[in-house]
Amino acid sequence: MSNPNTQALSDAGVSIWLDDLSRSRLTSGSLKDLIGGRNVVGVTTNPSIFAAALSKGDADYAEQVAELAAAGADVEEAVFQITTQDVTTACDLFAPVATASNGIDGRVSIEVDPRLAHDAEATVAEAKKLFAKVDRDNVLIKIPATVEGLEAITATLAEGISVNVTLIFSLERYRAVINAFMTGLEQAKENGHDLAKLHSVASFFVSRVDTEIDKRLDALGTPEATALKGKAGLANARLAYQVFEEDFSSERWSVLAAAGARPQRPLWASTGVKDPNLPDTLYVTGLVAPQVVNTMPEKTLDATADHAEVTGDTVTGTYDEANQVLDDLAAQGIDYNDVVALLETEGVDKFDTAWKELLVDVRGALESAGKASA
Repeated sequence: MSNPNTQALSDAGVSIWLDDLSRSRLTSGSLKDLIGGRNVVGVTTNPSIFAAALSKGDADYAEQVAELAAAGADVEEAVFQITTQDVTTACDLFAPVATASNGIDGRVSIEVDPRLAHDAEATVAEAKKLFAKVDRDNVLIKIPATVEGLEAITATLAEGISVNVTLIFSLERYRAVINAFMTGLEQAKENGHDLAKLHSVASFFVSRVDTEIDKRLDALGTPEATALKGKAGLANARLAYQVFEEDFSSERWSVLAAAGARPQRPLWASTGVKDPNLPDTLYVTGLVAPQVVNTMPEKTLDATADHAEVTGDTVTGTYDEANQVLDDLAAQGIDYNDVVALLETEGVDKFDTAWKELLVDVRGALESAGKASA
């Protein structure tokens, strides 16, 4: 039986995706339990999540690592095989959800190598390789929304591959992401692909905005600055939803929709609260709206199930208030463009670092397996 709080969130039009994937979560049945008991209808992963899973020395990976070591696989190939196997298994688990939702949910995301974030051509090649390896209709290939990533998003969609656009922080970049999405669909149509089978989400990051802006507000230390703490993330995301409503009501979109296209849904990412002084479900109950995804770490999902009160749409109609928050931040000397540019750079760097850590962990596991079999 589903949890009443997560069910209320689903009833309000929010798709709950789990921001975590590991082999033990698959083999233990915990992910299956979350599907049945907490309305989880998708899962996302990223280099940090895979690095955490592998660094724990999860016994569930031991057999595959030993096989890869015996086959002489290098670390890059081993990472590719390990991560795609987890994603393929998760895709199969979520297949009934995908079928029931006509492909809207039941989605599993896998990210391209973050070291390619500023290389569009290499990103597209990696996306095609991942898509071919997983070979499941309900996989989403995650591509970061860097300037170069925009080109890769369009080109990947044009190949008939569904995309999760990640690391979006600014409203300006979000508009560019929607343009890249629509351009990709237009090209996909020209290439003969069925637009109804192409899906995409745009992952708009929330808590990291508050973390950076609140740090700057603390440095100011004025009563006016303190009063603005914990407000920027919600305001930024709510204005992103306004962009979604506007752009997917356009004439350009109506032409694509008539050809069977489905809208690129906003996905609220980074929804785990970083400041313990803020409510732990702030980025859940404060961002309820139709046609959105909220991808949660398990801690946030637990808090949502335990005590989140979902009373309906908390986004639509808040745009004047949200704009006022950004205006008030500007009046305090907070440079929005500087903040979002920094967050994008840091986001790419964090995933790059996590990927390198993943390579180190897998290299160590391969070496250990090789010695054990010697």
